Amino acid sequence: MQSPDLAFFTAQELIEELMRRKTFLGVVVHSSEDWKDGHWGDERTFKVHFNENLENSQASRLLTRVADYMDLNAC
Repeated sequence: MQSPDLAFFTAQELIEELMRRKTFLGVVVHSSEDWKDGHWGDERTFKVHFNENLENSQASRLLTRVADYMDLNAC
């Protein structure tokens, strides 16, 4: 998959590609609905994806560390 070609894939297709890769070690968090306007709204639902390279507990710890980092660094 070449970078200019990414525009022709849906978010779901890109996530599926990452999940197939044996070299991917991470977590993908995305909105369960497409966000097409500038209004965030009161509540959003998110989906979390990770592949067999991480166990549930490892993915959970990773997300906790990211949240802690964001809290400390006001991202």
